[in-house]
Amino acid sequence: MVQKADFSGAAKRKQDGDVNEDMEAVNLAADWSDISQGLRKDLGHQLFSQWIRPIQLGGFCKDTGTLDLYLPTEFSANWVQDRFADRLSLAWKIARSEVRNVRIQVHPGRRQLPELRLDDGRRPANDGAGASALAMAANTLGDAGFTSSVGLDPSLTFAAFVTGEANILACNAAQRMAATEKPQFSPLYLKAATGQGKTHLLHAIGHAYLQAHPRARIFYCSAERFMVEFVQALKQNQMIEFKARLRSFDLLLVDDIQFIIGKASAQEELLYTIDALLAEGKRLVFAADRAPQALDGVEPRLLSRLSMGLVADIQPADIELRRKILESKLTKFAPLSVPDDVIDFLARTITRNVRELVGGLNKLIAYAQLTGQEVSLQLAEEQLTDILSANRRRITIDEIQRTVCQFYRIDRAEMSSKRRARAVVRPRQVAMYLAKVLTPRSYPEIGRKFGGRDHSTVIHAVRLIEDLRQRDADMDGDVRSLLRQLES
Repeated sequence: MVQKADFSGAAKRKQDGDVNEDMEAVNLAADWSDISQGLRKDLGHQLFSQWIRPIQLGGFCKDTGTLDLYLPTEFSANWVQDRFADRLSLAWKIARSEVRNVRIQVHPGRRQLPELRLDDGRRPANDGAGASALAMAANTLGDAGFTSSVGLDPSLTFAAFVTGEANILACNAAQRMAATEKPQFSPLYLKAATGQGKTHLLHAIGHAYLQAHPRARIFYCSAERFMVEFVQALKQNQMIEFKARLRSFDLLLVDDIQFIIGKASAQEELLYTIDALLAEGKRLVFAADRAPQALDGVEPRLLSRLSMGLVADIQPADIELRRKILESKLTKFAPLSVPDDVIDFLARTITRNVRELVGGLNKLIAYAQLTGQEVSLQLAEEQLTDILSANRRRITIDEIQRTVCQFYRIDRAEMSSKRRARAVVRPRQVAMYLAKVLTPRSYPEIGRKFGGRDHSTVIHAVRLIEDLRQRDADMDGDVRSLLRQLES
């Protein structure tokens, strides 16, 4: 009699193996999540979004200790290999000791662009045949699904952008660029110092344009990334694909264009791309920390293209805009309470750029939440020492007295005189208040600069002006105007 084979043991071993593989995949994903968070903190949002976020986990071979990481294109795989391979390898070895090698490569399931050849087998030149090949490549790119908002920060929208006199022109121009109707000007060139909001507007344009044109193809990059991809394409003999990819986009957003220096061939390619996109009615936006004419190492023809549309300045945020920005950020921390004097202090003191201002608020609130302390002026002064020191311009009491006397049209000698007339006393009290707010001087030191007055007189003046600012709109307006003059 033939006995039936018992496969139950094999089936159970297979089932156990499947479970182990599933658990291994879950553990790898958890480790990658931790590693990604660390890299995001180290690299910053822009670099992380462009290069690390697109990475997908591949398989892990226990025998060789090799972990595969996949990226969507050869450009990105090569760039990450060159810049971050050592860092990624170290991070994985720390996370799990059995990972001995990290292999970075293009995802095997990703459709690749075909190598374009003419009928006789030659690569197309940059002439009529080349233009035809570019069109073929562009169609292939469209089919491959390049319609995306990769690299756009979801938090950087027009709704989250706070406007004031300093940035209203640039904001309105950016909204026009993203609108459904054809813009009156292109390209748009946003000029602003570091941390004043030009990158925010670039991302906001991208989001708004995608809402109006859901199938639009958008390319956001830094000038540095443009240079890197250009050089990679040149080395790999993939210039046709590179050109086709650039010219297939409906909206091109290039940040930090001041770094498009050197490499005349890269500048020339950007020049041709601008011409090609403009000829097709597509939209271009550039951002930089200086005007086009002030860019170093950029050839005149490219400078001409960059400045042919609208150059919109974003000026440093004044105290009113800084206060509005802080108040808008507070909504996400509700119901946490931040006193008005703290907001006023931060807006008045952190003046270099908006990024530092918001960073200071975030640091203060995080410290208060983690330690269980209430947010106060004293806590702000203690915990934000580095930021405050970097921002505080050394305003002197002499400068304050001179400015106040000019504002109220009184003689400078009245700051130290014994006269008690109201027309003299009130400006003197305002100057004492500003001396306490804008300088590190103590009450006795301030008193000595005002004709040797007692520290109690200075304390009385400071408290009186603080109270008047709450009750008297004219007094509050005077003080705000003086603060703007002294901080400018």
